[in-house]
Amino acid sequence: MRMTVDEVMTQLEAYGSPTIKNILLKHGVKEPFFGVKVGDLKVIEKKIKKDYDLALGLFKTGNADAMYLAGLIADDARMTKEDLQIWVEMALSNNINEYTVPWVCAASNYGFELGMEWINSDLEHIATAGWNTLAGLTALKQDDELDLDAYRALIDRIEKTIHSSKNRERYTMNSFLITVGSSVPALTDLAKEASTRIGQVMVDMNGTSCKVPNVIDYIGKVESKGKLGKKKKTLKC
Repeated sequence: MRMTVDEVMTQLEAYGSPTIKNILLKHGVKEPFFGVKVGDLKVIEKKIKKDYDLALGLFKTGNADAMYLAGLIADDARMTKEDLQIWVEMALSNNINEYTVPWVCAASNYGFELGMEWINSDLEHIATAGWNTLAGLTALKQDDELDLDAYRALIDRIEKTIHSSKNRERYTMNSFLITVGSSVPALTDLAKEASTRIGQVMVDMNGTSCKVPNVIDYIGKVESKGKLGKKKKTLKC
């Protein structure tokens, strides 16, 4: 029997933890939400598997836990441009605009198109979703499926604009260089060279212990493990 939105919300509330909620608040997750660990979300995901309509219903609640779960159970191939646009506009929490929406959009039929639109938004949460969507595409798609000239232009754009961009946008631009440089060997050197010229990227982490990863160091670790250019089956985790 398929679960309803109300049934899922009841389960989410039961899994909620004040401790987890306080941690997530510091990491940019916004009310309303219960504070559910990802591990517990995955327990519910295993029961549901994939459910397009339920995913839309859960996301519509505006509850960050439900929105994250919606991304895990979404049928990415069925997502329309309208669905994805609604999702990105609602994605005010960092975990939703930097992970959930990009994961689903990159695996949809509109990843490149919407990613390119979103990075031009004046709204920080939409721009960050755009950069992570475009990065996610390079981790999922084979290199011959990607417009490498467009990605070269994006690397150049980041080099010129990252320091004048909004806070979390700077973080996702830095992540873009890491993902592209790690996933597309033809662009590895370009990403490293751009990072060298960019220098240190400053991002306000809201007092958490999180740090901005160093692009060259991160790509170097991927290279040392022999995983440069290795693609993923899914971004969701």
